[in-house]
Amino acid sequence: MPKRPALEPLEEVYDAPSPAPKRARVEDEEMESPTTNGAATNGHLMSPRRQDQEKIDILGADAEEHAELEEAGALDDNDDDNDNEPAISAPKRQTAPEAGYTDLYLDTINRKVLDFDFEKLCSVTLSNINVYACLVCGKYYQGRGPKSQAYFHALDEGHHVYVNMETKKVFVLPEGYEVTSKSLDDIKFVVDPRVSKEEVTKLDREPKVSWDLSNREYIPGFIGMNNIKANDYFNVVIQALAHVAPLRNYFMLEDLSTRPQLAQRFSTLVRKIWNPRAFKTHVSPHELLQEIALRSSKRFTLSDQSDPVDFLSWFLNNLHLAVGGSRTKPNSSIIQKVFQGTLKIEQQEISARADAGDRLRFEDAAVQTSISPFLVLTLDLPAAPLFQDAIEKNIIPQVPLVNILRKYDGVTPQEKMKNRVRYRLVHPLPPCLLFNIKRFSKNKFVSERNPTIVTFPVHSLDMAPYVEPNPKLYPVGEPIWYDLVANITHEAVRKKDDSVEGEQERKVWRVQVRDRARDEWYGIQDLFVEKERGETLFTKEAYLMVWERRKGQMGRGA
Repeated sequence: MPKRPALEPLEEVYDAPSPAPKRARVEDEEMESPTTNGAATNGHLMSPRRQDQEKIDILGADAEEHAELEEAGALDDNDDDNDNEPAISAPKRQTAPEAGYTDLYLDTINRKVLDFDFEKLCSVTLSNINVYACLVCGKYYQGRGPKSQAYFHALDEGHHVYVNMETKKVFVLPEGYEVTSKSLDDIKFVVDPRVSKEEVTKLDREPKVSWDLSNREYIPGFIGMNNIKANDYFNVVIQALAHVAPLRNYFMLEDLSTRPQLAQRFSTLVRKIWNPRAFKTHVSPHELLQEIALRSSKRFTLSDQSDPVDFLSWFLNNLHLAVGGSRTKPNSSIIQKVFQGTLKIEQQEISARADAGDRLRFEDAAVQTSISPFLVLTLDLPAAPLFQDAIEKNIIPQVPLVNILRKYDGVTPQEKMKNRVRYRLVHPLPPCLLFNIKRFSKNKFVSERNPTIVTFPVHSLDMAPYVEPNPKLYPVGEPIWYDLVANITHEAVRKKDDSVEGEQERKVWRVQVRDRARDEWYGIQDLFVEKERGETLFTKEAYLMVWERRKGQMGRGA
């Protein structure tokens, strides 16, 4: 290759290669090529060879080749407006369905696979923001825009109908328009059941029977609850609270959209338990359990069994704060208004004397009195006999409920560490009383269970003997009637174990709840619901009891 002299002008050198890229040189050559038949060639295409110019139609071939390249997406335009256009354009978004196609895709909805009880998380991104449920397969996806997971699912699987789990609006994807058909109202109701005040007032008055999608009969309020792994302790507490009328009515009617998730999810679960138009005869507590595990720092989970009373105490206190309750001001939430009462505590230090008779006898001096609020009253069982003869070895000891309630009569003393203590309730009594029958005790060596059976009536428990008289609030001598609403029972089931201990006991929790409309009782253990006789409820080991004050006995000033 000859070298260009230093002073030779650049314009006069034609054979020297240009340092510009090959593509640029090709375009330059094309732009400088002579016209053929009076028409200039396209600057984006290479001009045909001179020997072929007379054999082909330059304009026709150019246009055809340009169209083929454009269709294949290989055409490289320098126009800035076309740089941002995608190679494959997205389907056109619609604000409304085409005329005559308002019910398009609605026949693909499969109601039998829909389950809205689980936590609202996208199955791909695990995000809880802007979640949609596919009404064809039941899975959750995030968003509905052209780059969202629901949009891709609609294109990949051909599932086109989605419901927003927050707004309850139904959309068709990928078109993007909203469906306003009345045939979808049942799905929107199951996502978030809402009933009127008139319907709530009829729950305990008018017997109601419903049917699910499989034509199975069920009674709203008396349905099973999934035991995902070991959350039976949770199930019985929620079932019991869902049948406390004032608490249930509050969480079914109150708008809690601005409250923490704990209150919102409990409200949703209560409304699903009492749903008269459910798709199935059971509910899953997964969504509320996930929130509880988070708030309790995994103290209460679905994989490890806990004590129902421990969970109830934690849950009521946190629910009290979630609905706007105060830590110091009494009766500041529905929880305290329903369950909180006042207890008078008198205590005196035990002193050793030479002539001392009963160490639990109260002297007149140095008696300290205090007033304390309570949510749950603990009842102590008498010690079970250690030895029994051959004839009575299978007899389980029994004790009436009124006997263990004497702890709160203000007369019977008890020993608590180095003090004598006696308790008495103070007017006004709360609308509902929670009794915890203490069956389990632990020492340094072993955990013990007291199998004593507590006998009780299901109606007309008189609490007047255990309340400090106060004529200003309640007439002296008149009974204060309470009726049983729910009873959580314990059953010890022996299971075989390969460990040294051999057979061990497994705790099984069950709840007995009352149907006020029919005056009947139902036993619920996870998914199993069966009718029970009120006369035989006491044959189980009662552990946590819910009593409701009979209406018309509020008392003056209460």
